[in-house]
Amino acid sequence: MFRKTLLASVAIAAVATAAFAGTAKKDIVDTAVSAGSFETLVAAVQAADLVDTLKGEGPFTVFAPTDEAFAALPEGTVESLLLPENKDQLTAILTYHVVPGKVMSTDLQDDMEATTVQGDAVTIDLDDGVKVDEANVVSADIETSNGVIHVIDKVILPETSS
Repeated sequence: MFRKTLLASVAIAAVATAAFAGTAKKDIVDTAVSAGSFETLVAAVQAADLVDTLKGEGPFTVFAPTDEAFAALPEGTVESLLLPENKDQLTAILTYHVVPGKVMSTDLQDDMEATTVQGDAVTIDLDDGVKVDEANVVSADIETSNGVIHVIDKVILPETSS
C-alpha cells in the first residue's frame, strides 16, 4: 500500500512540476498568485498580514486550499473571516495550513503528526491517497524558493480556531 501511495505521489509530483514549471525561483506567495487557483487564499493571506512572512526566507510547507475549497465553506464564512475584527481567527486558520521546514511527499509517513505554525498538529494519513486532516492532497511537491506547496481540496480548521 505504501509503495502504491508513493508511486501515486511521484506521479502527482511529476504532473504538478509540469503545471508549475519555472516556479522554483518564485516564493510561496508569488507561486500561488501565478497559479491562478488560489485567489481566495491570497486575499486571506493579505487580510491577515502574512504576505511578508510567506515571502520570507522559510523554508515553509504550505497546504494550500484551492478557491473551490474555500467556496465549499458555509455561505458567508470567507467574507466574515476577511473582516478586520476577525483577523486573529483568520490568522489562526491560515497558520494551521503552514508547517515550518520543507516537507516533501517522500518525507511523509502514515499517521504522522506535524506541528503547524499555529501550534496545533495536523495528521497525515496515507491509507487512501494522501490526506492532511480531512483534506485530500491533489497536487504535491510544488517547490518554491522558500519552501514547498501541497495543494489540498478542503480548508482544514484547527480545533482552537474559535
